[in-house]
Amino acid sequence: MKFAVLVAILADDLEEQAIDIAKKAGAGGVTLLDGRGIGAEEKKTFFGLTYEGSQSVLICVLERKLSLRVMKALTVDLELAKHSKGVVFTMPLDHIAGIDTRQLESFEEHIRQEL
Repeated sequence: MKFAVLVAILADDLEEQAIDIAKKAGAGGVTLLDGRGIGAEEKKTFFGLTYEGSQSVLICVLERKLSLRVMKALTVDLELAKHSKGVVFTMPLDHIAGIDTRQLESFEEHIRQEL
């Protein structure tokens, strides 16, 4: 079984919705991190204070085909192509340790459903 890590960097207000979408698409668990981004646009200032919007970083380890399904669900349901509120990408994993066997069984079940 081949694995991928899915990373979604989203506007903070999309965090809960993104978790729900990822889980419905087959993600068993999600690791959350807080982040700040530096975008291409100039930052907004108010009385000399710079506002930097906070971001949520969602990380999932998934079976490779399942990672594409979760990525597509996030992109479509959150309308990321229309609104510049985040980015989602996957990276292949060559080695992994510590993954729960129940999660592996869940991945296998999703693969069976695809076939």
